[in-house]
Amino acid sequence: MRIIETRGLSKVYAGTGGMGGTNAVHALSDFDLDVERGEMVALIGPSGSGKSTLLAILDCLEIPSAGTYALAGQPVQGLSGAELAAIRNQRIGFVFQQYNLLPKATVQRNVELPMLYAGVPRAERRRRAGELLERIGLLDKAQTLPGALSGGQRQRVAIARALANRPALLLADEPTGALDSKTGQEVLALFGELHGEGNTVVLVTHDPSIAALAERRVELSDGRLYRDSLERAA
Repeated sequence: MRIIETRGLSKVYAGTGGMGGTNAVHALSDFDLDVERGEMVALIGPSGSGKSTLLAILDCLEIPSAGTYALAGQPVQGLSGAELAAIRNQRIGFVFQQYNLLPKATVQRNVELPMLYAGVPRAERRRRAGELLERIGLLDKAQTLPGALSGGQRQRVAIARALANRPALLLADEPTGALDSKTGQEVLALFGELHGEGNTVVLVTHDPSIAALAERRVELSDGRLYRDSLERAA
């Protein structure tokens, strides 16, 4: 089953030029991408190549200026803000570089939060959060505040939170960018395990060694598709 299908995606931002003029910024131009269920895809390319814009569109945070996007067969364009928010909550899990955990909420509460928004009953939230925390090796930290955790532990909690509503698609924006090399490798190993279990993972990275872990690498340049490779890096 195809999870992501985009056709002719373009995103243009209005910019301000000199002497009061405007210079449009073409962040994406005529971009096509298909991702099948269970794939692990690395989006790579230099800064300004369009990776983050593409990820924001896939997460339904940005609306393309032109083109179409379907998530698991459902067209996204034309949906209301509330409908897009529901898709983000229930069908997409997003892992941020800086974790984005609530500092005054316990680890368990952070993991439960997406389920709370989705209307999952309290008992089921607790059960599912416990399973996820056990999975990432942090069940003993359930009542701990995020500030007492290491960076790697916080990122693992963020991954558990992203998985809370059993999304069809897991997106990650430089998920190891704030971590040291050893801790980053541990987090990447978790992504590898999730992919091995059939989860669809799309991650943005500047690091070739991280991209090499993905079975497929999609390289962007100046907002366009430059290369799409299913071959593992050497």
